[in-house]
Amino acid sequence: MRYEIKGKPFPVVELQLQRGETMLSDAGAMAYMSPGINMETTSNGGLGKALGRAFSGETLFLNRYTAQNDGMIAFSSSFAGEIRALELAPGQSIILQKSSFLASTDSVARETFLARRLSTGLFGGEGFIMSKYTGPGLLFMEIDGSAIEYDLEPGQQIIIDSGYLAAMDATCSMDIQTVKGLKNKMLGGEGFFNTVITGPGHVIIQTMPISSLRALMAPASGK
Repeated sequence: MRYEIKGKPFPVVELQLQRGETMLSDAGAMAYMSPGINMETTSNGGLGKALGRAFSGETLFLNRYTAQNDGMIAFSSSFAGEIRALELAPGQSIILQKSSFLASTDSVARETFLARRLSTGLFGGEGFIMSKYTGPGLLFMEIDGSAIEYDLEPGQQIIIDSGYLAAMDATCSMDIQTVKGLKNKMLGGEGFFNTVITGPGHVIIQTMPISSLRALMAPASGK
């Protein structure tokens, strides 16, 4: 499958589909396509899978695009930043922030990812309930702002403000760390929790998550 990532600062990925090839995306991700590509809205695994996606903050249903003839389809990012293509080998997994998934081939399996402790997902706030994608297949992710990347050694940790984690290898583990001190919690502007990622594995941090932009704009809008 051939593809090209175009445009800045709001990029799109254009894919050249051969007859019979299929792509999956969240609702609203398709920007444009050529005639002859059939769209089907699907739960992609039944009600349980759909509710799992909703629990992690993603769309309840997915759109499945299948080429009836050779053609082109484009998926657009929802925010200024980057689109990355990830080639997942059989059994290889990656964990994505809920807003990071853009599209994938239908061979990529998808499930809700919770941190080691249920309380992390329930009380950790933005960024603690994510999605796990397992190959084989091609996956496209979107990054809000710019991507900062680290390779963590076994046992090495990095502390990330909630929502700034875009992706991490499934070999990494995730937990929460409570911000110390009542004054820091109430006046520090960083919330009550931070994400703690422990290696080994690759970590991608996004510099301007859309959730942070909304928080900055809220006072100006009076909300």
